[in-house]
Amino acid sequence: MDDIHYREYKILLRPERFFDPHQFEVYWHKLGLIAPEFKVGVTTNKDGFKRHVREVLFYDTPDYNLYRHAFILRKRTFYTDGWPDPEHELTFKFRHADFDTAASVDVTPHLSGTANIKFKEELLPLKDSLGGMRSLYSHNCVLLSPGLILDEGLERISRVFPAIGERCDSHNDDKVSLVNNLPVEEVQVNVGSFDFGHGLVAKATIAVWRDRATESSIIGEFAFQAKFDRYDQLHAKARTRSEEFFKAIQNEAPEWVQLGTTKTSLVYNFGKQLAESHE
Repeated sequence: MDDIHYREYKILLRPERFFDPHQFEVYWHKLGLIAPEFKVGVTTNKDGFKRHVREVLFYDTPDYNLYRHAFILRKRTFYTDGWPDPEHELTFKFRHADFDTAASVDVTPHLSGTANIKFKEELLPLKDSLGGMRSLYSHNCVLLSPGLILDEGLERISRVFPAIGERCDSHNDDKVSLVNNLPVEEVQVNVGSFDFGHGLVAKATIAVWRDRATESSIIGEFAFQAKFDRYDQLHAKARTRSEEFFKAIQNEAPEWVQLGTTKTSLVYNFGKQLAESHE
């Protein structure tokens, strides 16, 4: 449960850069020019710029009881040819800057069905300057179409995810609803992959989040994720190459980068005062 098997590198992108769909290609082209400097192999998927649309909804109590205690509860619905798929994805996540704190939280649900449990290190730019790197650690539980009604209240949800009751100030009458009444429309391209050598390969995506009500862009994100068997067996040269490439992307395309936040934080602070978080 406390072994890291994923490293995901994330850079938030300025929403105003996504004024038309071809901007996905423009940014990917920039990355392709940077990669050879670091001997990073680049592969573009055959359908790499096919746009996938999902609806993303965050749920919490009015006082953000979950988020204040480093939990994230998110529902994602996929669309095919403009129509929602019958199945959806529910993610319950504990994310924290301290490795030991994140590793200690068991997100296993008390619910029938298959749960996909992942422990990830997320690499982000520094909050206030380009060219740096910081880590968040997240324990993720992903469920496919669970029979859980999210507005039943926190007490019901905490029976499914006992970790909530262990860390949150849970009360039987805590209501749960859509955070800031903000449905997010996510448009993502699964654009390709990077090869850092020595078996370290990462899948890359570019996405933009929009306010579904107004169709205005909230934030973009570039990410690449590598999966491996053992964190302590990552090849030192490949790991260093991936990190230097991550830093160079920030410095060599600064006009694209938005510092100081995460996508989740933006949703929680949408039109309101800052919400306390561990991000």
